[in-house]
Amino acid sequence: MTALTLSTAAATGLRADAIVVGVAKGAGSKGGLVVAPGAEAVDKAYDGKLASVLETLGASGGEGEVTKLPAPSGFKAPVVVAVGLGGVPEKDETYGTDALRRAAGAAARALTGAKKAAFALPVEDADDAGAIAEGALLGSYSFDAYKEQADAKSAKKNGKDAKAPLAEVALLGAKPRDKAYKAAVDRATAVAQELNRARDLVNTPPNDLSPEAFAAVAQAAAKEHGIKVQVLDEKALAKGGFGGILGVGAGSDAPPRLVKLSYTHSKAKKHLAYVGKGITYDSGGISLKPAGHNETMKCDMAGAAAVFAAVVAAARLGLEVNVTGWLALAENMPSGSATRPGDVLRMYSGKTVEVLNTDAEGRLVLADAIAKASEDAPDAIVDVATLTGAMMMALGNRTFGIMSNDDAFRTSVHEIAEEVGEPSWPMPLPADLRKGMDSPTADIANMGERMGGGLVAGLFLQEFVGEGITWAHLDIAGPAFHEGAPYGYTPKGGTGSAVRTLVRLAEHTAAGDLG
Repeated sequence: MTALTLSTAAATGLRADAIVVGVAKGAGSKGGLVVAPGAEAVDKAYDGKLASVLETLGASGGEGEVTKLPAPSGFKAPVVVAVGLGGVPEKDETYGTDALRRAAGAAARALTGAKKAAFALPVEDADDAGAIAEGALLGSYSFDAYKEQADAKSAKKNGKDAKAPLAEVALLGAKPRDKAYKAAVDRATAVAQELNRARDLVNTPPNDLSPEAFAAVAQAAAKEHGIKVQVLDEKALAKGGFGGILGVGAGSDAPPRLVKLSYTHSKAKKHLAYVGKGITYDSGGISLKPAGHNETMKCDMAGAAAVFAAVVAAARLGLEVNVTGWLALAENMPSGSATRPGDVLRMYSGKTVEVLNTDAEGRLVLADAIAKASEDAPDAIVDVATLTGAMMMALGNRTFGIMSNDDAFRTSVHEIAEEVGEPSWPMPLPADLRKGMDSPTADIANMGERMGGGLVAGLFLQEFVGEGITWAHLDIAGPAFHEGAPYGYTPKGGTGSAVRTLVRLAEHTAAGDLG
């Protein structure tokens, strides 16, 4: 992964492949390009005309726009990279942390193949330094484990691009000896590394990431970071009565798993339980998905990947809160042993569920895990899942929905998500939609009304939350997997959606900021 250091060196004398500076759109229609703070020395080397030169090259300062130009005479770096920050802040305001995070990510992506880059973006405080560090580390991510680029010689022989991610970032304008700055960058490093691990899991082909293989990854990480881990295999699941997880995994040769990750702190006063949907591949089962909808279904375990990453990050940060992660892992396949539409499953909670559609499988594995998590009586349960196409229809590809049995908690989760730069939106749980899941055969059906399908799924999950426990559901179906061109710090493929929200929620809980 990209290395990161804090530096007090001047941009003009630092040995690097490139110097990154920020530019922005001036106020008003004729405001012109503005060079952002942090780039004063670079601008001076251009005789104060850096903005004019960039405008001549077509730069506008728009968010994420990258413009490269030769460095002035006397610089030890050959290239200056100007990255757009968007609009200039209002008076007495600063560039927002997410604007800095996105700009750093765009610059890091543009510098693929470089060994070292110095980032001279605006740094007003430790939070800015942390945002830039996080953006650079997330933006430099790449997943090439399956590409024939083992070495440059092989790649050159085959005519392929062997460029590696940006190797090192020197963050200028920060304070290496300041505890707050060091803590912010250390935090950014831990969170970015674990988020990128979640991305790796989402991007791993399903033939190499069975429920058993995912559980093994979790076990290895738990051992490394002092996290207690328990893995329930198919025999333990049958003995425990986990009918939902077993029913979803029944059609696959790769049996299901339920993984419990327990991070505890001696000074913790609160306990959070995170539950992740981990369908390592979702064919739809007997209710087979139509052509064109299967190709990206390796991403259906993104919720479990997010939970896994968040628990490990909490452990690495030493947060004073107990965090338990539950990974509900199964592969949903059609076969002679698969669950059929019309079958009735007895869930871990004792409720029976009539399965009307085997492609509504995520709620079945989550229901078992939520019921199990409730037994520990945590202060709150948050489940994360690529659950419904309906949520994508409602909120698009970049925003996840938040549902909860507590309006105040839903608001808190939403505000935390916005704080870390993850677009989200609070969604209701209309009581009238519950009737659509009434079953003449079982306690509840796994399908209800088509309209409002994302909300119906939330209502289904609510049925399995322990009495009196605060709960929220994050439907990350849209932002979990990005199929378009990369932007900001978001790559093509797995994104690590919800990891930062879960980590910040744990931080706020540890600090006593939440009730």
